[in-house]
Amino acid sequence: MYKRPRRNRKSAVIRGMVEETRLSTKDFIFPLFVIDGINQKEEVASMPGIFRHSTDLLLKEVEECLNLGINAFDIFPAYPESKKDKMATESHNPDTFYLQAIHKVKTTFPEACIMTDVAMDPYSSDGHDGIVEDGKILNDETLEVLGKMSVAQAQAGADIIGPSDMMDGRVGHLRKALDNAGHTEVSIMSYTAKYASAFYNPFRDALDSAPKAGDKKTYQMDPANLHEALIEAELDEAEGADFLMIKPALAYLDVIRLLKENSNLPIAAYNVSGEYSMIKAAHEKGWLDGERAMLESLLSIKRAGANIILSYFAKEYAKLRK
Repeated sequence: MYKRPRRNRKSAVIRGMVEETRLSTKDFIFPLFVIDGINQKEEVASMPGIFRHSTDLLLKEVEECLNLGINAFDIFPAYPESKKDKMATESHNPDTFYLQAIHKVKTTFPEACIMTDVAMDPYSSDGHDGIVEDGKILNDETLEVLGKMSVAQAQAGADIIGPSDMMDGRVGHLRKALDNAGHTEVSIMSYTAKYASAFYNPFRDALDSAPKAGDKKTYQMDPANLHEALIEAELDEAEGADFLMIKPALAYLDVIRLLKENSNLPIAAYNVSGEYSMIKAAHEKGWLDGERAMLESLLSIKRAGANIILSYFAKEYAKLRK
């Protein structure tokens, strides 16, 4: 035999030289959860190793991550029901703890890249990403709220806003709102192909943001659909998105590949809470080697075409590589 592929697998050195896909801490955005208060740290029960932090402890977490080489963070707020209403008015209250936390992190660590979440569900008494009226999600009326939210987050210091709501036309509306307010340098990482997935439940536990009635299938994408993602991507590009995101990642590797092959924009993928928790639970049961499963999963996302990976494994990965 003249062709023996195993010759390129015979040692760790050679395997490293011919390795096609390589991960780096530079690839990651680390999602973080912030809560109101002082000296508060609460583990998310369904996400082992992941915590909600008050702003003072969030600063320590960010500093530790920066020292590990993680430079980008997506910060999500967890609000009590007492702060929620149908119009998500707390989302653009300049005195709200989330906006203050963004400002504090960015001014303390100006070198960090701060991404924020744009959707109504953390602040909505209905638990939906848009305004609910007679059981329906109102699209155009929701855009006005999202615009106010985005400008408030940009003013607080966000480098990237992440509209995760899946309302039609929101990228263009937010781009215009940001530009009109003088925030032309704030980027938009659109949740371009966000599917109505079963893998979000631990995240909703972390934020206590599950819908109070109904589901999100009228605005999030049908898991059966692949090429519909191209429609969303074309619209987001035309409306001014700077990055396109696919969410979840592992069950939608084909979507990541499809958008990578059809767009020149950077592609992000969200390795979501359910994907994280499955590996953690299986490791705790002794059914999987959690470290190997983590690395294999992250490699698959990068191999599929993602330039950027939002993952709860980011800090754990960085510690391994230190």
